[in-house]
Amino acid sequence: MTGARPQAAARGEPAKFVTGSTMRHVVTMTATGSVGLVAIFIVDALNLFYISLLGQQELAAAIGYAGTLLFFSSSIAIGLSIAATALTARALGRGDRAEAREIAGASIAYMLILMIATVALAYPFLGRLVRMMGAQGETAALATEFMQIVLPSLPVLGVGMCMGALLRAVGDAKRSMYVTLGAGALTAVLDPVFIFGFDLGIHGAAIATVISRFALVGIGLYALVRVHNLLAMPSRSVIAREFTPFLGIGLPALMTQIATPVGNTFVTTTMAQHGDAAVAGWAVVGRLIPVAFGALFALSGAVGPILGQNYGAKRYDRLVSTMRDSLIFIMIYSLVAWALLALFRNQIADLFGTVGDAREVILFFCLFVAGSFLFNGMLFVANAAFNNLGFALYSTMFNWSRSTLGVIPFVWLGSSWYGATGALAGYGLGAVVFGIAAVIVSFRVVAKIGDTDGGGPDPVPVPVPAAAQSAFTSGKASTL
Repeated sequence: MTGARPQAAARGEPAKFVTGSTMRHVVTMTATGSVGLVAIFIVDALNLFYISLLGQQELAAAIGYAGTLLFFSSSIAIGLSIAATALTARALGRGDRAEAREIAGASIAYMLILMIATVALAYPFLGRLVRMMGAQGETAALATEFMQIVLPSLPVLGVGMCMGALLRAVGDAKRSMYVTLGAGALTAVLDPVFIFGFDLGIHGAAIATVISRFALVGIGLYALVRVHNLLAMPSRSVIAREFTPFLGIGLPALMTQIATPVGNTFVTTTMAQHGDAAVAGWAVVGRLIPVAFGALFALSGAVGPILGQNYGAKRYDRLVSTMRDSLIFIMIYSLVAWALLALFRNQIADLFGTVGDAREVILFFCLFVAGSFLFNGMLFVANAAFNNLGFALYSTMFNWSRSTLGVIPFVWLGSSWYGATGALAGYGLGAVVFGIAAVIVSFRVVAKIGDTDGGGPDPVPVPVPAAAQSAFTSGKASTL
């Protein structure tokens, strides 16, 4: 296929998700997104494995501390990417491709500016931030040096992630996957070259990470420009008009992303009270979760463009069917994954060489707690609905509620009554409460949008409960 042919086709192509089976769209987008996520997990594991081969504990610890900082910085990019997806998908759903092209261009500009500002604010305090996390001595120095190399490339990462999100917005799940896979493959190749070949150690890992981020941009730019013709220089009016809606979705979305590690940190702290073996078991569980339930994590980003396009096209019946099909997918996938974990629980524990309390924690998770991810999946798809239908603050509220009210009391009580396994049980029970609540509210939001005859909510919800209540009771959802 030549470059001119897809360009010509792309200019007049209809919004992909406003027709056809919503279940097929959900499965296709989630499957390709899952591959990209798994690639990230594998590359991260390889990076840590290569560093561990150097035989210095300080190096592996430094990577761990740096990884925590990188998670928070990348969470900003993820949140802003959600905003880019939502706004562009809506324009495509309305059939206004010219506006979608300008919104896509404006989204990349916003991302670049905000990521540069983040680097400027954080860079002078890297050493202090690393020490605040508990790093000391040589470990703190190495972690700081790693971040000093990697952090300046954050704007590049942000733009690359935004491009992947824009490809999902247009419905090109395959090329969005290629963006992540290409960068991951490059990192996997460059890591041993720079770490061992050039004998740069942890600094080589940092350089490989920076180079791979440029690959994100290169692959994404080709797909957006040459294949879909979805980028245009935005006018001043578009830049001014879309900035507030962009932040109205992006800021709550990034706060949503940050909530999860807060809850996990409390679980880790609680497990530590029961000894190193319990923490070791929880660490294994933490690595099992993304592998076993990666599709659920991918679902939120996969469903968003489907909802966004149909929202823009005012196909409210398809909003309902997308949510319904997503829940069916979640139920089937979660039950199958849970059954496999339960069936092979002993082999999994043997694979990690665990004994005693560590083994007990792993077995208990596989046999019982893994089933709670059915409800975590509900929360993920509800968050996608909130982010893409104009209620992004709802996703922040539910995710933080899940990570605090749904973790702290449940885990504390479980730990007090039944030890490490009780803490793990509490972690799972909290998901049940907030997963069900989030889904109920998301369906009510969809129903309310459908009742307003095209007057769906504004991208920026009013963060005042009384005003929100007034909007619902008056039926003027456009004020939200």
